Amino acid sequence: MDGDVTRSLALSLGSFAMGLVVLRGIWHGEMAGDVASEAIGTLIVFMGIGGLAGAIADQLIRDGVEDLYRKRVKWFQEGVAETASEETENQTK
Repeated sequence: MDGDVTRSLALSLGSFAMGLVVLRGIWHGEMAGDVASEAIGTLIVFMGIGGLAGAIADQLIRDGVEDLYRKRVKWFQEGVAETASEETENQTK
């Protein structure tokens, strides 16, 4: 699962940018060779941008999930400690 967000965003953003360059080339009636080289260059650049954005998003998601997990474990431990202290008080009465 490591890097799935990074790869997905890089491929999606790169492919989208490449498609837009191809559509622009078709719209303006440009030569296929020129459009292809521009589209490949755009694909590479935007895959890099998408990879960087994906890595940042992946790190933010991991940090958020870890934070929620730690809060949940702390809440559970406090509940267990509280229950144990209540049981001890009930037994001494």
